[in-house]
Amino acid sequence: MSGLTSTGPATNPVPVGEAQNVSKSFGETKALVDVSLDVKAGECHALVGRNGAGKSTLVALFTGLNRPDTGAIRLAGEPAPAPADRGAWLARVACVYQRSMVVPPLTVAENVFLNRPVGDSRSFVNWRRLRAEAHELMLEWGFDLDVDREASTLTVEQRQIVEIARALSTGARFLILDEPTAALEKAAVDRLFDRVRRLREGGVGVLYISHHLEEIYEICQRVSVLRDGELVLAGSVSDVSQGALIAAMVGSAPPRRATEIEATRKTAGLGDVALELKQLNVVSRTGSVYDLDLAVRAGECVGLVGLQGSGSATVGDAVAGLVKTRSGSITARGVIGYVPQDRHQRGFAPQLGVDENLTHGVLARISSRLGIVSVRRRTDIARREVQRLHIVARSLDQPVASLSGGNQQKVVVGRALAAEPSVLVAINPTVGVDVASKEALLDAIAEARDRGVAVLLVSDDFEDLRVCTRLLVMVRGRVTTRFDRPPWDRQRLIGAVEALEVAV
Repeated sequence: MSGLTSTGPATNPVPVGEAQNVSKSFGETKALVDVSLDVKAGECHALVGRNGAGKSTLVALFTGLNRPDTGAIRLAGEPAPAPADRGAWLARVACVYQRSMVVPPLTVAENVFLNRPVGDSRSFVNWRRLRAEAHELMLEWGFDLDVDREASTLTVEQRQIVEIARALSTGARFLILDEPTAALEKAAVDRLFDRVRRLREGGVGVLYISHHLEEIYEICQRVSVLRDGELVLAGSVSDVSQGALIAAMVGSAPPRRATEIEATRKTAGLGDVALELKQLNVVSRTGSVYDLDLAVRAGECVGLVGLQGSGSATVGDAVAGLVKTRSGSITARGVIGYVPQDRHQRGFAPQLGVDENLTHGVLARISSRLGIVSVRRRTDIARREVQRLHIVARSLDQPVASLSGGNQQKVVVGRALAAEPSVLVAINPTVGVDVASKEALLDAIAEARDRGVAVLLVSDDFEDLRVCTRLLVMVRGRVTTRFDRPPWDRQRLIGAVEALEVAV
């Protein structure tokens, strides 16, 4: 199935990257089984599948971090270099990972040529030449970025540009983009797609990994689906419906259960106000908030929608006590459960087990007066959350760092729910997870809502908004539009988020 003709600009181009019947096992786990896939020069090839399907293992083979047990990897029509020859690998293939790999204290130019100093000898760096070549590279590929700027001041999108430029600076014409839009707002996603098209026109082949299926149809020409380590579908994007794509990923269409809110749902059964914000003002580099009034009742889920920098995420962090308010008040009844925007930075302790992470917020409840943790109580709570969220782990003491991204996110949400909160604040709770994991996470949030928890859901993913009972759109720190009941008018919602209309 890897020999399909590309719909890209070139005719029968030599693959920039090719996996030929590769298999890879880790102990008794078969991560890949006889997978064949190629990426042609001048095309964007989508690789999709649930967390744990084998995508990361295939990327590791394509980048030389692992070797296949059987089969072969070819780059630019030639056998892959020896594993130790990192220079040869970097000259042929580069990967821009979901987590930024830029070094914050260094400049853009220094990051572009990281570990590859420009100069006339190995002992000295020609700084003027380094900056000049970085600037020339930016101009060549249409990147508008000051090469003398410190990377710590860059936005997520700009850091991504630096990593793409670093990849291109080595001469690599096989680029792997791993969840490139996970932390980008809509306008930044559109700009990324323009860059991908420009790269294709320049003969670069792109392997595009994403859980956002609508992106596949917008930017990719071919698609390959992995499930349980096997290639289960491959073909032209134009020939594969989204329903068929989802069915291939999960084995069947995902169920829709508690996540669907009927348009006739009434507010009469809602409880008292559990979370109230009055004239809230917060000044933040990531998005300030001005004069916000907001009340969330028990049993409802209020969606706060806005682009990056709109202030929506700042509201969630302020309720959780992570940012200082300038003025106004926040009143919450009972315990607050919190799901952070970045699970890696704030969501879990990577080397601790699933059980320890799930119960981290309830230590007082499961400990004796002497501070000794009851293993039985910890296990009981952890098992309940594992069952509720369908967390896949070999044991409760498995380190969370070794779980798939979807299961890591389930642990983060499970920890928030384990506290039995009266108020749940969730910021982009399904970012970077597969279709089935997204359903499990949204079901858990919807069930909490129906149990009487007051939920504040901050998200720019329209799929997440299925669990909301009403929506508030934020633009530049202020609520500009309100949607009082589902179903949501998608066109009007997009217009409001993009500030095409401003009417409260």
